[in-house]
Amino acid sequence: MNGTSNPQDLSIKLLSFDIDNTLIDLKTLSGRFTPIWNKYRSENGLLLTYNSGRLYKDILKLISKKILPEPAYIIGGVGTHIYDFQNQSVIKEFDEILDEGWDLSLVESTIDTLNYPISIQPRKYQHSYKRSYFLEGASAGDIQEIERIFGETTLDVNIVYSGDQYLDILPKWANKGNSLQWLLKSVGLKTSDVLVAGDSGNDAAMFKLKGVNGIAVSNAREELYKFTKYQQVYHAERAKDEGVVEGLVHYGVLPHEALEDISKPEIPSEEFFIQQQTDHPIIEQEDEKIALIREGYDHAVIALKKNISPLGFLACPTEDNVSSGTDENYHSVWARDGAITIIGALSLLDDEEIHGCIRQTFETLLQNTSVNGQFPSNVRLSDGSPDYSGVGGICSIDSGLWVIIACYEYIRKTRDFDFLHEHFDDLQRAMNWLSAQDANNDALLEIPEAGDWTDLFGRSYHVLYDEILWYRTNVCFGRLLEMMGQYDAAGDYIRWSQVIKKEILDNFWPSTQQKLSQSVSFAEQQFSLGDTKYLVAQITPFDFSWRCDSYGNILAFLYDVIDSEKAHLALRFMLGVGMNEPFPISNVYPVVSPGDPDWRAYYTVNLLNLPDHYHNGGIWPFVGAFWVMFIDKLGQREMALSELYKLALLNQKGISQEWEFTEWAHGRTGNPMGKVYQAWSAAQYIAACHQLKIK
Repeated sequence: MNGTSNPQDLSIKLLSFDIDNTLIDLKTLSGRFTPIWNKYRSENGLLLTYNSGRLYKDILKLISKKILPEPAYIIGGVGTHIYDFQNQSVIKEFDEILDEGWDLSLVESTIDTLNYPISIQPRKYQHSYKRSYFLEGASAGDIQEIERIFGETTLDVNIVYSGDQYLDILPKWANKGNSLQWLLKSVGLKTSDVLVAGDSGNDAAMFKLKGVNGIAVSNAREELYKFTKYQQVYHAERAKDEGVVEGLVHYGVLPHEALEDISKPEIPSEEFFIQQQTDHPIIEQEDEKIALIREGYDHAVIALKKNISPLGFLACPTEDNVSSGTDENYHSVWARDGAITIIGALSLLDDEEIHGCIRQTFETLLQNTSVNGQFPSNVRLSDGSPDYSGVGGICSIDSGLWVIIACYEYIRKTRDFDFLHEHFDDLQRAMNWLSAQDANNDALLEIPEAGDWTDLFGRSYHVLYDEILWYRTNVCFGRLLEMMGQYDAAGDYIRWSQVIKKEILDNFWPSTQQKLSQSVSFAEQQFSLGDTKYLVAQITPFDFSWRCDSYGNILAFLYDVIDSEKAHLALRFMLGVGMNEPFPISNVYPVVSPGDPDWRAYYTVNLLNLPDHYHNGGIWPFVGAFWVMFIDKLGQREMALSELYKLALLNQKGISQEWEFTEWAHGRTGNPMGKVYQAWSAAQYIAACHQLKIK
């Protein structure tokens, strides 16, 4: 958000919100703004105003059907009338100012002369101060030409183009901003008393008012996004009604509890199909299942504490894992492992030993930030020396991403702003270094082969998992800047995160529905793939990997890159091919076998990435915990509980004894492999238990 004031200090008195694809979905008319608003409205006493392209009579129908809550005012027809809801009447005084320079018949005859494929919208969208048409895919030059032609008439009109298809011809003084300004004067309010929200170009006039506060939902169209770049606007991470609620919480209009009200999507109609695939007859009694999960929780805390060292969290305890050769690097504090462990352990901050280790992990990593801003891949226990590369001397990109995300989550939880101020310069340098990994300025990072957590698996260039983290890192760093009071800089990062999100969806979710343009993404070129059911794993300038990266898709929903509709498609696919069997969840489907074009000779190094091994289709317990939280966020708690039980069985299995929380397991047999008492396996299991309120 840009500006110099703290949002919580603002005195908001009136809300002016667009409706379609802002408060409700245009196609389904669904949305949860109404129940949330009705739940808390008695606490705020604000004047709720709708500011929509719909005519007021259409909006009254939505109100009568309880789709929208009762407002104070309705600004309808793209600012061509104002309706006083309490008095049930149109405000005539506003209509009088619209007559100047307006001639409806001349508007219609001028439109008839235009050499564009224009067609009129249905009658319900028309009235005496508004003519609305369809015009598909008009360019800025096209609209300028239409404005020029109208300028040669005696008309004095306002031409509004939005949504790449809607053309509205209005009186000169009619738009959402001017009508809102008139209403404010009539009720004695200033623009700084107002909070607006919208998603499209015809909402820009509201945001244009000097000093107004704003919410741009994450599904905002490009024309609004560009306009609000330098405005005092909160760019929500969520879409539509959820984004509005998020923004209202940000501005202090709604309490933080309102975010919990939108955290669980409604159960989809396909639930029965999905639930059938996750039923496990061996689970006879609910209390037996819960008992084992709780037993696992207690053992997870023990396993986590085994990883406490003088420098912070280890990846795995040295005394329980025999190390030799390259395994000696396990005697280190790792940035990636440490950050993911911290995120999982945040529910245990009351434990002084764990809280102290969290702080020490950050100190170890941040104090070893390189001159150019790179976080160390790991810091050795023996001498405290940092190593900035991973396997083969390749830098680890995702380590820095995870550390910034973990810092934000920690500071948000603890409100430890002294810690933030102390280390902010290191975080800024790290953010600059990460930004430099976008060498061609396309908003996506270029990842070297084996440059992330799959350090012996051949992914490179635009890798789904890394791009999801890059999006989340920009959001988190923007929020950290807000905590520092640097709202201008914060706004830049939040806005850039939305560009990243759009690039991810355009490139990694191929669809036959995408419109090809002069600048086409690789995924658009590959529309012959059909409509995919998940985000593909990798895109390069020359090819793509169509495999399903479970971890990337899981994080995409947990971090709000994809919506619940896409998340359900991905869930159905992963369940359908059995990625959660025998335990949750294998990291890739299908596995890469010798002879496959994606096969690399080095997959046989240490016999790690053979088919169904390690990163080539292996089962990772910490990813399994994210999987449980992914399902729970979709509102399917019983399924999440079933998967958490399976995860408990995996963590219990062990190599030499029970509850070893191993590093990974074989993708087909489920036999535990790798290091034991893995910190992130234990920490994320703890986090999953807390999300399901088992502990």
